[in-house]
Amino acid sequence: MIEVNGNKVDFVENETVKDLLKRMRYTFPNVVVKINGELVKRTDFADTIVPDNSKIAAIHMISGG
Repeated sequence: MIEVNGNKVDFVENETVKDLLKRMRYTFPNVVVKINGELVKRTDFADTIVPDNSKIAAIHMISGG
């Protein structure tokens, strides 16, 4: 089990951050991801495996004026 933005979600073995975002339907063009408080670089989304029992924060960045 993992936690994504405060919601319990099933853990999927070998799932990357990119895969998790797709599964959660987080298709925002500008999203910041932290795993257990550690920032994951956008360039590493496809290579970073989400560990079991982790807490993920996916934050949609909005620009405006």
